[in-house]
Amino acid sequence: MVRFMNVNKSYGKLNVIEQLNFDVAEGEMVSIIGPSGSGKTTVLRTLMTLETINDGVIYVEGKPLTHMAKGGALVPADERYLRRMRTSIGMCFQSFNLFPHMTALQNCMEGPVQVLGLSKKEARERSEELLHMVGMIDKRDQHPSRLSGGQQQRVAIARALAMRPKVMLFDEVTSALDPEVIGEVTNVIRKLVTEHNLTMLMVTHQMGFARDISDRVCFFFGGKIEEQGTPSELFGNPQRERTKQFLSAVKEAI
Repeated sequence: MVRFMNVNKSYGKLNVIEQLNFDVAEGEMVSIIGPSGSGKTTVLRTLMTLETINDGVIYVEGKPLTHMAKGGALVPADERYLRRMRTSIGMCFQSFNLFPHMTALQNCMEGPVQVLGLSKKEARERSEELLHMVGMIDKRDQHPSRLSGGQQQRVAIARALAMRPKVMLFDEVTSALDPEVIGEVTNVIRKLVTEHNLTMLMVTHQMGFARDISDRVCFFFGGKIEEQGTPSELFGNPQRERTKQFLSAVKEAI
């Protein structure tokens, strides 16, 4: 479903992603862990086309995401092509990013109406179904300022799902939340994993959550995958010294 092929991303002389080759299968849940500055969030941002890459190609469903065919060759994608490809990908950020002037329902309806061309009736039905799924249907007419952080994040997940993405990206979606409401959001993600055939990538510092929910865990260091494996392999028997150091430092969270 997702393929990074020889991808590089740098800011000046700082290499953030270096020669990354990384595949994610359809329906797979992959958690990305690692220290700050290891390139974790940049992987998601390049996949969401919020950042351009310097070299390589990213593919989604076998189609180039960052590039398009022209004259028998692949050239950097233009904005029109990117807009079309982005509809396959949904992303939830740690800062929620809800439209403050819209209710929870309106936030969810906006994308399907404006981007996908759904009627307001279709968009409302889809959005209400998703708000019900994330436990927020009773707050459909509330504006974000009237919602707690956990409630806003659940609306943000429903909003992303309203676009019917093939791939869902979660970037530290619980890091801005109070500890007592983290469970609200993690339970929604657990439900997505068990009930929906979505391909998901999640950057997280919650090691216990990553261990419980993932098909595969990738430990990033220096813009590369230092080590990867099933949760039992990576957390139970890490092979690389840098992985062992990182997990030892965060072991109280596992």
